[in-house]
Amino acid sequence: MRRKIIAGNWKMHKTIVEATALASAVKKEVGTLEHPSVVVCPPYTALTEVSMALKDSEIQVGAQNMHQEDSGAFTGEVSAEMVLTSGCSYVILGHSERRTLFSETDQLVNVKTRKALAVGLTPIVCVGETLAQRQAGRMEQVIEEQFNGSLEGLSADEIRRVVIAYEPVWAIGTGQVATPEQAEEVHRYIRGLLTRRYDQATAEEIAILYGGSVKGSNAAGLFAKENIDGALVGGASLKADEFVAIVRAMI
Repeated sequence: MRRKIIAGNWKMHKTIVEATALASAVKKEVGTLEHPSVVVCPPYTALTEVSMALKDSEIQVGAQNMHQEDSGAFTGEVSAEMVLTSGCSYVILGHSERRTLFSETDQLVNVKTRKALAVGLTPIVCVGETLAQRQAGRMEQVIEEQFNGSLEGLSADEIRRVVIAYEPVWAIGTGQVATPEQAEEVHRYIRGLLTRRYDQATAEEIAILYGGSVKGSNAAGLFAKENIDGALVGGASLKADEFVAIVRAMI
């Protein structure tokens, strides 16, 4: 049975006090749930405090990014070990904002993914096309290129420890959302890529999340689809009641 995961990406929002309050509010409502897995991803500055606030709950903590090196003269960067020892069990890698705003390549995402796995973190590896790419009929090509580059060389055992998030770039922070049918089409395609590279049994074990303007009002329709195993939630994860509504839509 595949994991079901609802992860909240808080991006560059929330001070330490605000982040702890939000985490505590989410914990009050869904902190005892084991299924689906609930993950919150605060800014670096709040990782330790949020981890402490959630320590006696089932909610897990993730980072929004990490550097690929163990240590060194990389001003402003944070290593996988730093993330891990801050209380994280997950890390988001290859988010479209990292790819577009910070020029991260598939190859860099691949190196980071390998490093995350090496230290025991679960990487949430993001793939997704822009509106222009979709309109040009290149959606499958773009997804396959990102899949191949970002996950290159991973063994079957390693890929089973990876979570994939499909995030259509045109639906992130825009209020637009892929229809359940559009999202399912891409999730099924990604599942097929996994099957071709590994095998069907392996492909069936891997959680594929949808990310792109997910809300409490549209979550149930997305989660009803066979290949959608949860969500990577952006703006809606900043409001406890809205995030909780998305979590409950998966139950």
